[in-house]
Amino acid sequence: MSRFNILKKGIAAAGIGASILIAPALAQAKEVNIKVQAVLGTQTTEVRMLKDFMADVTALTGGEVTFEVLPAGAVVGVKETLDAVDAGLVDGGFAWTHYWSGKHPAAMLFGSPVAGAGVGIDNIAFLSWFQYGGGKELYDQLWDEMGVNVKGFMLQPVGPEALGWFKEPINSMDDFRKYRFRTPPGLPGQTYKDIGVASVAMGGGDIMPALEKGTIDAAEWCCPKPDMDFGFHKVMKHYYLQGLHQVVVNADMYLNKDVYNSLTDHQKKAFEVAANASLSKGMSARIYDNGKALLELTTKHGVILHDTPADYFTEYMSAANNLLEKNSKENAFFAEVWQSQKDFARIAVPFWAGAQSSNAQLGMAYANSLK
Repeated sequence: MSRFNILKKGIAAAGIGASILIAPALAQAKEVNIKVQAVLGTQTTEVRMLKDFMADVTALTGGEVTFEVLPAGAVVGVKETLDAVDAGLVDGGFAWTHYWSGKHPAAMLFGSPVAGAGVGIDNIAFLSWFQYGGGKELYDQLWDEMGVNVKGFMLQPVGPEALGWFKEPINSMDDFRKYRFRTPPGLPGQTYKDIGVASVAMGGGDIMPALEKGTIDAAEWCCPKPDMDFGFHKVMKHYYLQGLHQVVVNADMYLNKDVYNSLTDHQKKAFEVAANASLSKGMSARIYDNGKALLELTTKHGVILHDTPADYFTEYMSAANNLLEKNSKENAFFAEVWQSQKDFARIAVPFWAGAQSSNAQLGMAYANSLK
């Protein structure tokens, strides 16, 4: 037999072997359509960014994994979203993990660590803790601690959120305490109650109707772009940008764990890669989107931008630390997560805060020049 024929047979044999190896992988590949109910309407900024994440997963899986986004209330009420995912009534949900603080207080440390977890963690430092400081592993453990059949994906880091919207200027905490104020659920809202603010927790879609009915007379939601989407500037004109209640806040997608386990390894990796991309894109998009919105609010809609009263920071920070200490003593997993954040902060925050102070001064010098 010629060397050429031997080579041909060798290549053919190699090809057969390769096809045997590839065949099981191809057999694993399957198409799946995942229905996700959001806690917001489908036209919001947050859901638009969720759809961008989903498009990445679809592209990375070659079209094997597709999604359908359902608006708030399509299958269950907002407060039942996580329970519906757990039970398999919907494949997935989209919300903020601190919404589920009633199931476990540590949910707040992932969704909205009040006052920067009391240790100066901003939204960028939070991502560092989550991705490199042990946060991701604790986040995966959270669902077992809650007792829910869920796989979570952190997608949209925001922060710091604005203090909020008021009908009249507030010059001190005494002024602030005159208002019934919409706040997030969990520790951020409880902290407001502890400093004497009439805190009313409610979902995003309920805020405008509550303002119009007079159930509340001041509110916070997020930041200039989402706030403008809700139309708060139509009923209130005094806006305070600096707040402590949600220095960090993260929107997540929850997938029923049976659905997640049914995915191929490649499909699971696509979720992981797309989620990491969403963390970066979400943060960078917010800076530009909020900048454009703030400019429009103040130049076209008559919104007056104020500095937050100084006594707010001392009062809120003190009350937040008391609540963090209280929950740490009462719940072992809460204590474990908070200790992880404190250990991270001891290393990272002195550097990051020092570096950011020069960035802030540089930015404010430019902002002041525009005035």
